[in-house]
Amino acid sequence: MSTTQSERLRELLEPLVSSQGLDLEEIAVDAVGRKRVLRVVVDSDTGADLDRIADVSRALSAKLDETDAMGSGEYTLEVGTPGAERPLTEHRHYVRATGRLARFQLAEGGELVARIIEADDDGLDLEVPGVKGRRATARRLAFDDITRARVQVEFNRKDNEKEEEA
Repeated sequence: MSTTQSERLRELLEPLVSSQGLDLEEIAVDAVGRKRVLRVVVDSDTGADLDRIADVSRALSAKLDETDAMGSGEYTLEVGTPGAERPLTEHRHYVRATGRLARFQLAEGGELVARIIEADDDGLDLEVPGVKGRRATARRLAFDDITRARVQVEFNRKDNEKEEEA
C-alpha cells in the first residue's frame, strides 16, 4: 500500500474509529488473488468486544462505500484487534499491557523477559522472574533502552490462580 493511500485511509477512518471509543492501531491492504483485503486493527484501554468491532466495521464500511479511497476494484474489509502476542510500539500499548509478561529486545543487545508492573512517561517498572528458585527482582527500563517489545502468551500464570481463589 502506498504511503499516500495509507495516509488517506488513516485520515478517513481514524475519526470514525475514535468516535466509537477505539484507537486505530493499524491499517494494511493486502492482495489476495485478484481481490484486495483491507485489514483494520482497533483497540482501547478496556478492550474491544465483538459488538464494538461489529459497530465500527459497519461505520467503516459505510464510509468506504461513500468514497473512492479503495478505488473501484473489489475488496474485503476485515476489522479486528491486535491479538495475543501484540507488538508494543506506543506508550498506550505498554499501559494496556500492565500486568502482562513481555519480551524486550534491548538497545544494548540481548533480550529480557519480564512482567510490566507500571508504565509512566519515561519507562517501565518491571518484575524479572527469578531463575531456579530465586525470587523475582524489580527493574526499571527506559523506553530509549527498548528496540522492540512484544506481549507473551502465558498458559499457567500462578498469580491468576491465587486471585481466582480469593
